[in-house]
Amino acid sequence: MRVLVLGASADQGVPLVRALLAAGYEVTAGARRADAMAATPFPGLPTVHADIGDSTSLTAAFSGQDALAFHLPFEFDRARAAAYGQAIGSAAKAAGIRDIVFNTACFVADHDLGLSAHDGRRYIEAALQASGARCCFVEPVVFMDNMIRVWSKPSIVQRGIFAYPAAPGLRINWVCLDDVAAAMVAALERPGAPLHLPLGGPEALVGDEVAERLSEALGRPIRFLSLAPDEFAARMSELVTGSRAVQPHSIYDGMAKFYRWYNDQPVSPLVVDPAPAARLGLTPTPLVEWARRQDWA
Repeated sequence: MRVLVLGASADQGVPLVRALLAAGYEVTAGARRADAMAATPFPGLPTVHADIGDSTSLTAAFSGQDALAFHLPFEFDRARAAAYGQAIGSAAKAAGIRDIVFNTACFVADHDLGLSAHDGRRYIEAALQASGARCCFVEPVVFMDNMIRVWSKPSIVQRGIFAYPAAPGLRINWVCLDDVAAAMVAALERPGAPLHLPLGGPEALVGDEVAERLSEALGRPIRFLSLAPDEFAARMSELVTGSRAVQPHSIYDGMAKFYRWYNDQPVSPLVVDPAPAARLGLTPTPLVEWARRQDWA
C-alpha cells in the first residue's frame, strides 16, 4: 500500500514514518519544501509538494496514493481549520484516496467546547469523512514526549522538577508518540478500526504519580510542580519569544485555555477507555518504561 504522510518531518511524523516503513508500506512525504526530510532519519524518503492551504497541490500530491496518514499543527481559527480539512478532504476525494488516518494530537469532544483548536479538530474530521474515504481519527490525549521538550526537560534534569499545567488531581492517560504511530498503522491494517479511536497510555496518573515514575526511571528524586496554566503559557512564550507576554490566539494562549478547561472538569476528559485500542491489538507503553528509553543527559 502506498501511503502519503503530511507532517512527516515533525516530531509526530517521524515515528509514524518509521512505523509505516517497518510494516512494509511504501511511504511518501507531502511537504511544502523539497528538502523537508533532509534533517530527519529518512533523508532519502520520496517527497512531493503539498500545501494544506492549496487543494490543487494536494490533489497532485495525493495522486497515485492509496492512503493518507497525517497530523496537523494546532489552528486557533476554527474557520481556517475547517478550510484545511475541506482542502484535504476534497483533494483526497479527487485523487481517489481509499483510507485516511488523522492524528488529532489532542482530546476531541463530540460537541463544541469553545476551545478553537479542539473544536477545529471536529470540523477537520467532518470534512475528511465527507471525502468518502474510510476514515479513522486517532485521538491521543497528552504526549509523554512533552516531558522531553525544551519547556519541560531542562527543569526535570537540572532541578528535579516536573512542572506542568495540570491540577494536582487531574488524571491523564499519558501516551507516547511511538504508540500513536502504532495505532495509526493498526488503523490502516484493520478494516474494522473505529471512526474515532481515543488513545492513552495504560495508567491514568496524577502529577505526583508521574513524578514517582520519572524518579524510578532516572534513579533520583523528581517532584511535581503544578503550574497555573497562565504561568505555563508565559514561561513557554518567554522561552521561545523572549517575552512573557502571551499574545491572544497564539499557541501559548491556546495551551493555557486547554488546561484551564481540563482542570475545571469534574471528571477528567484525559482518562481514556482502553478497550477500543485493545481490540486493535495495541499494547500501550507504561510511562516508566518510556522514560527509561529517553536520553536524560
